[in-house]
Amino acid sequence: MSRDNNIDYPRASDKLVVGGFLVYVGGLFLMVSFFSPYWISSYDESFSSFRNMGVWEYCFNNFRYPYHQYDQVFDGCKGVLSNDYIVIREWLLPGWLLALEFLISIGLFYTLGAQLILAGIVTRYPLKFILKQEHILIPISFVASVISCVCIFLMIIIFPLNCWRRDWLMYPRFNHLSWAYYSLFFSLFFHICGTRYLYEETRYSWNKRKENRSLVMQMYPRHDTNGFY
Repeated sequence: MSRDNNIDYPRASDKLVVGGFLVYVGGLFLMVSFFSPYWISSYDESFSSFRNMGVWEYCFNNFRYPYHQYDQVFDGCKGVLSNDYIVIREWLLPGWLLALEFLISIGLFYTLGAQLILAGIVTRYPLKFILKQEHILIPISFVASVISCVCIFLMIIIFPLNCWRRDWLMYPRFNHLSWAYYSLFFSLFFHICGTRYLYEETRYSWNKRKENRSLVMQMYPRHDTNGFY
């Protein structure tokens, strides 16, 4: 038990703390994949004009797009939404890559939301709100973590099925999956482990609430069963 202003209140369970920590670590790996332009890279010995890319950024080395009517050179690393890539943006962002951007944004949004809720539960701040609504907040964080797991899993499946398509990057055999993509595997692993703890804590919190309500009903039975009308 912890003491705050001479009032004892129950601490967060160990399972909840461990689950929150695992989700936090998984969120860090997901942020690495979100911001890093190293989902796929070209082999150094290939001397390819394509260097590497992430879901939000492409890096080229004196690249010329063959289907562009002007002899424009693309060099360096720039965001996919930058004006420098406006003439080839449709080629850089096929439908499946737009789906990946949506999935990683949703996954990161929900994992950050789950972490924010879990941080409040663990620190017991604000105290009165947490103690009153804990049985609702824990399932919400569990559902948010599940959504993140689903998004990460879909990204792991979708990207390698499409990144070697010939209608996307040229000379796809010169490219290989890079560390920012593999970071998704670590993120999924930690999210799944953390979600398991959150699931157990969700069941426990709801069962405990049912028991508490049952005790209240036993202490204050209905009037008609006591002979009062």
